[in-house]
Amino acid sequence: MKIKPLGDRAVLKPLKLEEVTKSGIVLPDTVDKEKPEQAEVIAVGDGENIKNLGIKPGDKVLCSKYGGTEVKVDDVEYKVVNEDDILAILED
Repeated sequence: MKIKPLGDRAVLKPLKLEEVTKSGIVLPDTVDKEKPEQAEVIAVGDGENIKNLGIKPGDKVLCSKYGGTEVKVDDVEYKVVNEDDILAILED
């Protein structure tokens, strides 16, 4: 099943990142809830504001931790966000 966002929304797949301290302790991503999270863009709506952001499927972005709506499709978790919840595009 595909998800097609409407208007100025995007579908993101949150990336699970683990942080390792200098001493080798693995900190799960749940340690700091205030940090923005990284996500991969899956689909983009056809609204003018979201088009102006210049994001496309496959891009990696920073998004608000508490923004958007979490949905589960075919046992995969996604987040449907407004264009305001996308904070930055990550570049290599």
